[in-house]
Amino acid sequence: MLRQRILTAVILGPMLLWLVLWAPPLATLAVIAGAILVGAWEWSRFCGLETLRTRIRYVLLLAAMMALAWRYFGDARVLNAVLVVALIWWLVALVWLAVAPQRKHVLLAALAGIAVLIPTWVALSHLHRAQQGPQLVLFVLLLVFAADIGAYFAGRAFGRLKLAPLVSPGKTWEGVLGGLCGAALIAIAGAFWFKFETSAFLALCSAVAAVSVVGDLTESMFKRHVGLKDSGAILPGHGGILDRIDSITAAAPIFALGMLWFKVLP
Repeated sequence: MLRQRILTAVILGPMLLWLVLWAPPLATLAVIAGAILVGAWEWSRFCGLETLRTRIRYVLLLAAMMALAWRYFGDARVLNAVLVVALIWWLVALVWLAVAPQRKHVLLAALAGIAVLIPTWVALSHLHRAQQGPQLVLFVLLLVFAADIGAYFAGRAFGRLKLAPLVSPGKTWEGVLGGLCGAALIAIAGAFWFKFETSAFLALCSAVAAVSVVGDLTESMFKRHVGLKDSGAILPGHGGILDRIDSITAAAPIFALGMLWFKVLP
């Protein structure tokens, strides 16, 4: 399993770097859209959809909504509204995790898939087309990776206080603090690189790193509701697409909302 994880990461890492920084923009957006639709396919199981027909219908619904979002790509009001919906959803998810993580709700799970995946598509596509867009997309990925790495090592070294034992028993508050420290280092470097005001950008990135934890826990919660260990098996050793992008689905829309407020996005 470890060998598979390493091999998959070694292969996908350079491909991801090329895709974000140097691939033709339409190719990048096509791959992002494809990943979102695979994520929708995986999410359909969280909604209790088991038959091929119902799962395809759910994916087609998401595809239609993605196309609609693309149709209004240049409308700042639509962008702001979609990202605010994401913010509201992640606040709802936080309450759900805190109050009743074992409570299963099929309809809310289906709506959550829309509130998670559509804003991710909108956020990444808008970020990539902005000035310094590929670098902004790479930055938000690095921010999430740094938070994950910081959380992993801090959790292993100091982890004592369980964060969400009913959802993800291995996660600890010490790990969260380690993740925030890792994200802070990347944020300071990013403020220097993009010439943003350091304290404001650090605050934004800290919020993004914190909400990325909620994204991770939320996917874990939905998997537990339907008895799944992984969302899929498309990535050998890693599970499904959602298992790799769960934190990004929370981080990207909040980061894009911050960039909108920073007036980086049109």
